[in-house]
Amino acid sequence: MRAYLAVLVVAASFAGAAAPAAERLAGPVEAEVVRVIDGDSLVVRARIWLGQTVETHVRLAGIDTPELRGKCDEEREKAEAARAALIAFLGEGKVALSGIEADKFGGRVRARLASATHRDVAEAMIAGGHARAYDGGARAGWCRVAAAE
Repeated sequence: MRAYLAVLVVAASFAGAAAPAAERLAGPVEAEVVRVIDGDSLVVRARIWLGQTVETHVRLAGIDTPELRGKCDEEREKAEAARAALIAFLGEGKVALSGIEADKFGGRVRARLASATHRDVAEAMIAGGHARAYDGGARAGWCRVAAAE
């Protein structure tokens, strides 16, 4: 009975504890593009300290682009165009990451990107018609549905 009471007291003490806020790094963090995966994902080598870098996957915050393994030919074609646009927008491969957070899928970070030619690469992708604004909710499809005859 005492053991049960002790467990109950310990559990009650943690019940009121607030969950820690999501960790966020304001940036800017200088990085070099290693490779572009698709229209909204890439791998960078970020400089974290003098003489120290880390390679990490980055998802562009605030946008969604078509998937390379999409559900239809139209989506796959748009995905290739989005990937090519991202490569062009990144220019010489030097970028600055800001607003860096853990991505909801894990294993990568989500961040805003600035390049030598674009202050906000995500906004450039949207303006170029290669991406849609995305807030983390349900994603809209990229395939047109044939009209019912």
